Amino acid sequence: MPKISVVIPAYNAMNYLPETLDNLLRQTYDDFEVIIVNDGSSDRIEQWFSQLQDRRIHLISQENKGLAEARNTGIFNAKGEYLAFLDADDLWEPTKLEKQLCVLEENPEVGLVYTWVEYINETGKSTGRILKHQFEGNVWEKLTECNLVECGSVAMVRRSSFDDVGIFDPNLGSCVEDWDMWLRIAARFPFKVVKEVLVYYRQHSNSGSKNWQGMEKSYNLVIEKAFFSAPKTLERLKNKSYAAAYFCIAWKPLQSCNRDYKIAIHFRNLAIKYYPRICFSKEFIRLSLAIEIQRWFGTEGYQKFVKLLHLLRRYTAAIGG
Repeated sequence: MPKISVVIPAYNAMNYLPETLDNLLRQTYDDFEVIIVNDGSSDRIEQWFSQLQDRRIHLISQENKGLAEARNTGIFNAKGEYLAFLDADDLWEPTKLEKQLCVLEENPEVGLVYTWVEYINETGKSTGRILKHQFEGNVWEKLTECNLVECGSVAMVRRSSFDDVGIFDPNLGSCVEDWDMWLRIAARFPFKVVKEVLVYYRQHSNSGSKNWQGMEKSYNLVIEKAFFSAPKTLERLKNKSYAAAYFCIAWKPLQSCNRDYKIAIHFRNLAIKYYPRICFSKEFIRLSLAIEIQRWFGTEGYQKFVKLLHLLRRYTAAIGG
């Protein structure tokens, strides 16, 4: 029986999946299985899989059901004591599984371990943006404000945690089903963090969804679920949670193909309505600057600005290192 099960949902992911798998197989800890869930892909994934020789790798094909159901299929078929999730286009440092496993083995009360995250672009080059969350223990309150786990490729979860909190909710949109899961785990178990960049989260410049209403509905569902059974003393956090959600959605129009700054302004204003003090945050200034650049210089100017920003971040990171 493998100690760890790594679940990789895959939907038409062959542009990146071979690289992601090659990267995964370089882990320093090797007692793991890989469960690739082919979620109704129309690419050559089954032909590609038939050529693989490593017996730790398994492919399960199903009709397209969405990201949450693909992860659930992986959970149902996993044999490991611990589960790690890896999106088909993200990358890991070779020591990720080893270091997260060590934390879980030494802290039996912990339900989930996350790590720091670095953003990369389509070609795998760093954007210079690194998320270094520090929160451990009872993180539920902080988690209502932002997804500390950052992306689906970060968490390692104790298998027994799913026995207590259930599986991923397929009724939620793909942008929030992981946040909902981490909130449910955080309500019952402490978290720990490995304070190193062990995950590289790939950003796609033209992949932003245009279904803003659907995203808004999904975020609202997660927040209402999270606070439904929360003590009344925590109701004060609800407006901050809504503000953070609208703030997150506000970035999506700027990252979509159309770069619609007017929709970004709409969601930014909703965030201010729920929590006016968000105006004093660094992230608010960053978002507002992006909106103004898009407004005055258009898509081409905004793209040049983003490239320059990435260059400056990488330079700053190199100097700091």
